[in-house]
Amino acid sequence: MAARTLTITINPDWRSALRQAARPAFSIPAYQGETLNFETPGAFFSRLTSRRWAMVSALLGAGEVPVRELARRLGRDVKRVHEDACVLVELGLIERTASGGLVCPFADVHMDMHMRRAA
Repeated sequence: MAARTLTITINPDWRSALRQAARPAFSIPAYQGETLNFETPGAFFSRLTSRRWAMVSALLGAGEVPVRELARRLGRDVKRVHEDACVLVELGLIERTASGGLVCPFADVHMDMHMRRAA
């Protein structure tokens, strides 16, 4: 299987974002990547804090990492890393392995954010 990719978007019209992500690609039958959408910038920044981004960054390409080892690498408390990992697992940014370790399944994470002036 090809390396998994994730695009993170901010789109208040979540139904449109869902349709866009699920749209079949008739000309390209290959894997098109995955999408994680937030309805507002506030929702994005409340769930993906700087500490959680650091966790994702530390896990990208690192393979399976035990929670205690990740906490050591980040210089953080194990309990707090575990709490943040639960949020990231819920969002689908990282996955928990059968042995309890953490892994980021994506080879590439792309953020697609646009700001436009109000009409």
